[in-house]
Amino acid sequence: MRVTVCHSPGPREVVERTLDLPEGATVADALRACALEVPAGGEVGLWGRRASLQQALRERDRVEVVRPLRVDPKVARRERFSRQGARTAGLFASRRPGAKPGY
Repeated sequence: MRVTVCHSPGPREVVERTLDLPEGATVADALRACALEVPAGGEVGLWGRRASLQQALRERDRVEVVRPLRVDPKVARRERFSRQGARTAGLFASRRPGAKPGY
């Protein structure tokens, strides 16, 4: 049974490994074969959906090890907006010269 294991050791880094595992292998078996551990606060998923370590794998499954978020995306967006200011962010930030307001 062929399975792909993906993880991201750091920002903008993705490592993919393809494994040949016996039938009936679990997510934990795939991680053990790659010598990976789930980071503290991290999770494991199959094709982007949360999965347990005891879940059985099927042919061509994609196991993903996800790191915990360091910053809440909503908080990061608010901070970015406050740094940029209201005039340089948003839907109408880049207008054509001489255009009406809101267009």
